[in-house]
Amino acid sequence: MTLMKTTNPWSLLEEFNREFARMMPGFADDDSRVVGSTWSPAVDIKEEDDRFVIRADIPGVPPEDIDVSMEQGVLTIRGDRKHEVEEDREGWHRVERAYGTFMRRFALPENVDADKISATSKDGVLELVLPKAQQGDQPRKIKVQG
Repeated sequence: MTLMKTTNPWSLLEEFNREFARMMPGFADDDSRVVGSTWSPAVDIKEEDDRFVIRADIPGVPPEDIDVSMEQGVLTIRGDRKHEVEEDREGWHRVERAYGTFMRRFALPENVDADKISATSKDGVLELVLPKAQQGDQPRKIKVQG
């Protein structure tokens, strides 16, 4: 990534997004939001040496109302945040929290071991751990003799 002087403050963010998309294809495209969902949880995605970690903010959704599935290299997170008991709207000045169905989909890299994906939900954050598959043939350097 090359740094350049610019007057547009968003250009650096756009450059970062392009670089991220190049390094992690599938994770970076924002096609993960599915049409028909009422709302979409924010997610963080991190790559570590031996795994990927996805964290999704889904406060107010109990674990039994979250469905995580993997099919043909696509990870799907879906669920439903039920609207709390209707209260008299008097006294409320602003209502921003979304309710209803949500779904996010992510195309996964080929090196994810789908059989070992795990999910936990704590304090309104869903954490998915996607271990990388063990490679049988590790790359190695071959010395060329002269």
